[in-house]
Order: sequence, then structure tokens, then C-alpha cells
Amino acid sequence: MIFQSVIVRATAIAVVLTAFASAHASDKKNQNKPQAIDSGVFGIFVKGQRVANETFSVQQENDASVIKSQLKELVGSDPATQKSDLEITATGALLHYDWNQSAGGSLSVFPDNEFLKERIQTSASAKAAEQAFLMPNTSAILDNNFFVHREILVWRFLAADCTQENGALKCQKDPGEFGVLVPQDRTSIHVRLELVGKEKVTIRGAERDLLRLNLKGENFEWALWVDDQDHFKLIRASIPADNTEVVRD
Repeated sequence: MIFQSVIVRATAIAVVLTAFASAHASDKKNQNKPQAIDSGVFGIFVKGQRVANETFSVQQENDASVIKSQLKELVGSDPATQKSDLEITATGALLHYDWNQSAGGSLSVFPDNEFLKERIQTSASAKAAEQAFLMPNTSAILDNNFFVHREILVWRFLAADCTQENGALKCQKDPGEFGVLVPQDRTSIHVRLELVGKEKVTIRGAERDLLRLNLKGENFEWALWVDDQDHFKLIRASIPADNTEVVRD
């Protein structure tokens, strides 16, 4: 279900799945034109040093949501580049996911009846291998190194588990639980998203009031901050165990 994205402007919460399409349904002339939902650059910092940039875009194209990302490393003698292309329907069903890297190797994930299948090619000359996952085709993609995928998951959680009452965001008390596929690891995991509340966060020397969520898995815990005044865009992420911080430029 991707996210009633521009409906957020009317309801202040739906930057999420199904609204990509409905937000512009009344505009017949522009119905088939791509509609920009979000774009930008995330700076990735390890121990305070900027080590990579992720350039991303989220668009509505006809009845599908298209999420593109390019990760460029900034350190090392031969910095690597990774690209990902995720396309899902208005109800969150996967149409396709493609990933490749400059060092060689690629993969794709696609529906196989009601479940998912992954095709992996370790190099251009290698024979492709396939792996099936008994996961519904509405499972979220949460691949390594792409922080825009975390933004999409936050939108999905907010659209499914939260409402707005008297101008305030009200979410269910229990965390949202999601089965997700991590294609580069060729594995499926369960994650939990929990809304913590508003916090004051310093971004590039300026203090901002942002909405914090905690993202947890079996072996990790992240903090995510989104701007509830700007379509719940992801502004910052913190991964203390890896001394890593991600900040939107």
C-alpha cells in the first residue's frame, strides 16, 4: 500500500501508498504525468565522516509508485556505486525491484503468483540463480544501504496505524509489525516500528521539532526522525551500534 502521499496536505498524515493516485485523480490532464512526491540526498556519516551519498526520488507514475535511489561511496581508492529501482502498486503490491552495483552483480525481485521470487546474478557472465520466498507480494522491501526504503516503511506505518484527531497524530499503542525482504542479504526478517513522539533535534546547527520513530529488528535498532510539517519526510536516522548517522541535505 503505498501511501497517500499528497493527501497529507489535506489530512496531515497520508503521505502514503494509496493516495499517490487519488491525490491527482481530479486532474485529468496530468493524470498520466509523473508526480513528484519526494526527492533529495541523504548524507551518510560514520564516526562523523561523510562516507557516502544517497540520491533518491519518489514518484507516482500512473497507478504505480516508483522509488529510485543511487548510493555513491566517497572514500577508498575505488569508490563503489549502487542503484536500486522499486515499483509498487497503489495497494502496496510489488511490481518489481532491481539492484545493481558498479563492481558487478545484480538482482531482481518480482511476484511469483502471490509470493516473491529473487533472481541473483553475481557477475555479467555468471548464470542467474533464483530463490523463492513464501512472503506475500505486499511485503516491504528494505534493502541494505537505501534509506529511502525506511522512509517508505514509515509512511506505510503511519497510513495503516495512525489517524489525526483534533490536529494531533494518534497511533495505536502497539508497534507496527512488518515482514520485509532484504534482497542483498537474500533473507526475510520481521521488523517493528514504534512512534515515540516529538523531539528537539539539532540538524546542521539548527534545532528542529521532529517526530521520532524507533525501527527494531532481531539484531538492530535504529532511530528515525521525520518532519510532520513537511509530509513526514525522513530527515535523520541514527544507528548507534554502527556509529552511523544519516542526514538529509
